[in-house]
Amino acid sequence: MSCFVNTRSLLLGIALVLVITIVRIGAAPARQTENLGRGVVALNQGAGKAFVSWRILGTEPNDIAFNLYRATGTNPPIKLTPTPLTGATCYQDSAVDLSQDNSYLVRAVVSGHELEDSQPFLNRIPANSKPRPYFPIRLQPGAAVPNDASVGDLDGDGEYEIGLKREDGARDNSRPGTTGETLLEAYRLDGTFLWRINLGKNIRGGAHYTQFMVYDLDGDGRAEIVCKTADGTTDGTGKVIGDPRADYVSREGDTLGKIVSGPEFLTVFEGATGKALFTTDYYPPRGDIGAWGSLERGGRTDHNGNRADRFLACVAYLDGVHPSVVMCRGYYGRAVLAAWNWDGSKLSRAWTFDTEDPAHPENRRYRGQGNHGLSVADVDGDGKDEIVYGAAVINHDGAGLYSTGLGHGDAMHISVLDPALQGLQVWAVHETPSPVAGAEFRDARTGLLIWGKPTFADNGRGLCADIDPRYPGCECWSAGVSGLFSAQGRLISERKPRPCNFALWWDGRLLRNLLDRNTIYRWNWETSREEILMSAEECTANNGSKATPCLSADIFGDWREEVIWRTTDNQELRIYTTTLPTEHRLYTLMHDPQYRLSVAWQNVSYNQPPHPGFYLGHDMPPPPRPNITLAPARKRQD
Repeated sequence: MSCFVNTRSLLLGIALVLVITIVRIGAAPARQTENLGRGVVALNQGAGKAFVSWRILGTEPNDIAFNLYRATGTNPPIKLTPTPLTGATCYQDSAVDLSQDNSYLVRAVVSGHELEDSQPFLNRIPANSKPRPYFPIRLQPGAAVPNDASVGDLDGDGEYEIGLKREDGARDNSRPGTTGETLLEAYRLDGTFLWRINLGKNIRGGAHYTQFMVYDLDGDGRAEIVCKTADGTTDGTGKVIGDPRADYVSREGDTLGKIVSGPEFLTVFEGATGKALFTTDYYPPRGDIGAWGSLERGGRTDHNGNRADRFLACVAYLDGVHPSVVMCRGYYGRAVLAAWNWDGSKLSRAWTFDTEDPAHPENRRYRGQGNHGLSVADVDGDGKDEIVYGAAVINHDGAGLYSTGLGHGDAMHISVLDPALQGLQVWAVHETPSPVAGAEFRDARTGLLIWGKPTFADNGRGLCADIDPRYPGCECWSAGVSGLFSAQGRLISERKPRPCNFALWWDGRLLRNLLDRNTIYRWNWETSREEILMSAEECTANNGSKATPCLSADIFGDWREEVIWRTTDNQELRIYTTTLPTEHRLYTLMHDPQYRLSVAWQNVSYNQPPHPGFYLGHDMPPPPRPNITLAPARKRQD
């Protein structure tokens, strides 16, 4: 006879045993991370079929099994699995009465004991609903267009909510002109609207201005939101930060519409309500806007606010245990990174890295090495994260680790890209032409070039993913170099994939698929052609030629990734999830520390796809168990 056990209590006990074991053997302490639920999702496939999938957590035992139940109409649940499922955490139900309501629940089975029901989530298929591979979220009215998104457990219920940036008339830093206001909003995945923050007239709209971090920074089980604010920002409760009458929008010449004067703030907002919890002066400050020059343009500076207002941000476990926020400014010339810690009541600055710090003249070799983005990874294997700032890497303690000197670039990918090598590798492309490595494959720890390809112009795009099972590791290609290359630098196809943007795990294989605009592709290595798997009708991409989704991440269901797009009328978000079966079983990618942090920084500047800190591809070994401990479980308070 089976008995019911409290799932979270059991998982916390397992996590505690793991932590004790780690401490005893002298390994790195565990990182605080989200206490996620089962994330059960069910989709109507029509013709009496439904597709159901759910999570395995990174703290659960390898031999965990699952029973799946379906409740139809008012009838009690019936078990669909005669014996517990020990394989992939997805199931196609082929005998569903879709004229009635149907809901699904999952019960984990550990050591022969069946645990409690999974919590209700997106596990219900309404009677007579139409088949669709997405969940819609109706947006609040407003002129601002939905743009980049992030996810975090804002209310502590064990499932994600969406943080969404909306912009009205966004403009690039290089161009003058006024913009409308930038909004941050929060929604539950069932469409419930939570709050809206209006950043006000003194925050300009555009990809380089508002980098917002959604993460549980104090370990209380609920995520905060951190971003740059200004006089006139209104929080989710209607409270105004600073002077509501202040107007620092320039009306002059080549700074028209920009904000090149006035105070700048950094604010922590409560995830559940959008309430401003703490505001301090933004660091790094703008100072002299002409002092953020460009090495790529002969050291020339500009005075129009272009390079001074290039912002980046990320979350990193700088001490190996607690998450910190790192706010950054500049990358064409001067670059400054400031690490902040949040203890639940105040922000404190842990360290600052400045390429112009007179006390550290060695920092000058890091000038001009930043990207239109960044990444976070433990590149040296000490359990603490480094900031991969393009061609430069800043150590966990705020000191420079190395600079390749290859200069500014747009795209960068970090993971175990070649499993035959030790540690992590970087695939990056650069704006500055190089006779050796305008596209480079380097060792992430040392910066040493493993192989490179010459370029003769701005190499603006590059992608790295395992798309061909005939060659070990990930394949690499870029816009400015002809051909597709193996992880060892061998030319394996004269024709490269046309998409050179995002990648995601979707079709059930360990090979990665390609994502570009509103379409998902599979690369056919036998014909050297991409094949369409799915196009999101009535949806469109963001950020102009960057053509990125609002977000791509493993948000719910099994280990494969979801995609959030906006509809063409800007009235709705749609969360697409795969309904293709898989034979592979992996814990949620969100419990891999590097992948989770990649999702946090995905909205930063030129969005890039997330990568785990282990090799995920054809013929991969079992993934390493993540060294994490779960935040406390909480009950949602509506």
